[in-house]
Amino acid sequence: MIVGCVKEIKNNEFRVGLTPDNVKAYVQAGHTVLMEQGAGVGSGFTDDEYRAAGAEMRETAAEVWKEAAMIVKVKEPLEAEYDLMQKDQILFTYLHLAADKPQTDALLEKGVKGVAYETLIEKDGSIPLLVPMSQIAGRLSIQEGAKYLEKRFGGEGVLLAGVPGTPKAKVVILGAGTVGANACKIAVGMGADVTLIDINLKRLEQLDDLFGSRIQTLASTDANIEKAVKDADLVIGSVLIPGKSAPKLFKAKYLKEMKNGAVFVDVAVDQGGCGETTHATTHDDPIFILDGVVHYCVGNMPGAVPRTSTIALTNATLRYGLEIANKGLEKACQTHPAIYSAINTYDGKLTCKNVADSFDCYEYTDIHTLF
Repeated sequence: MIVGCVKEIKNNEFRVGLTPDNVKAYVQAGHTVLMEQGAGVGSGFTDDEYRAAGAEMRETAAEVWKEAAMIVKVKEPLEAEYDLMQKDQILFTYLHLAADKPQTDALLEKGVKGVAYETLIEKDGSIPLLVPMSQIAGRLSIQEGAKYLEKRFGGEGVLLAGVPGTPKAKVVILGAGTVGANACKIAVGMGADVTLIDINLKRLEQLDDLFGSRIQTLASTDANIEKAVKDADLVIGSVLIPGKSAPKLFKAKYLKEMKNGAVFVDVAVDQGGCGETTHATTHDDPIFILDGVVHYCVGNMPGAVPRTSTIALTNATLRYGLEIANKGLEKACQTHPAIYSAINTYDGKLTCKNVADSFDCYEYTDIHTLF
């Protein structure tokens, strides 16, 4: 198979879909790999490293899109890339369609086989291609939140850990999945006063056993969330339903009750956000302030640490990408059924039920009926 990788064009997105080591693995498996020149520079990988690994370099993204049977990316294609997509081309990347109707329309119109990292669910319920970025985003959420609590960014001027004789900052984390657990780990490590809220009591029990008296756990109810965020200095939104729009747990009415200069970091922004006041921001312009509350809603948070993010992501995606390249998408699904769950679009049909449920204008088609 001809496998292609292009430079990401999303704002301040420096990750890349393939490392030189990945290229070598594809080439050794008998595939041809096309790399756009400069695609890996932002992550610290040079064109010469890709050539040494066996890649064929192309000057433009258009050349790669035209020749490749499978495109391996990091982020969803943007409008400038829609016309470059080919019918029956496999697009292996994060798609986040539930928050992006124009992209959904483009993939369906072009007949692209859209294979989304974030909806690939293994038989044990794990989401292996989402986990590494969720780990990074969770840890970054505390790092960024701590920064924007600084007065010069509009924050209230609070140090997360405090110092002897001063109160610790109160951190409230909505959601105890991979993002929430990693945010909790960093917040506890920095010495903050941490409250973790989730609907899954068994999950809260696990994290209570792990962190003990260093955290407070609460069942997720409107009343508990409202009371917790009212006193919070930093709120982390980390609620996710794979492929579906995130539930709006952080209500607009809470802002008027919160401290002036408190910070809300919405890690779920890729899926539409879990805050009613959320709208996507960029690394160039990461925050906005509403009713005195600083909102950080950057849609590609791990792009801020591209070297770590790229290596972590491709460690997880390589196995599946090779399986698809070696067998073709259809045969790969039959031998590894979890791949079925990653197919969001196929032959002009929407094949992810959670995406279809997030809109009211698409008909859902069960992927098992198509091949």
